[in-house]
Amino acid sequence: MYGTGTITSMALKKTTVMVDEDDLAIIKAAAAREGRPESEYFREAFHIAALRAKRWEDDDWDIPELDFGREVTKDDIKKAVSDAIADKL
Repeated sequence: MYGTGTITSMALKKTTVMVDEDDLAIIKAAAAREGRPESEYFREAFHIAALRAKRWEDDDWDIPELDFGREVTKDDIKKAVSDAIADKL
């Protein structure tokens, strides 16, 4: 859907959004550099924001649940991340 320069099968509605001037300059530069229309960046960002704001029903999720047989602690996560980084070095 995104990254191709075209969006298919999506009804579009025009709106006006106020954005930070520096953010807009970054989008303009990226659009020029990548040959994409600026509007494509805003549609993509708006779509991501809409997905984050959506209230999902429990039966809509198809995400596997992992059961480690115990609670995973912050220390477990830190160790796993550190180990993964060390493996990449």
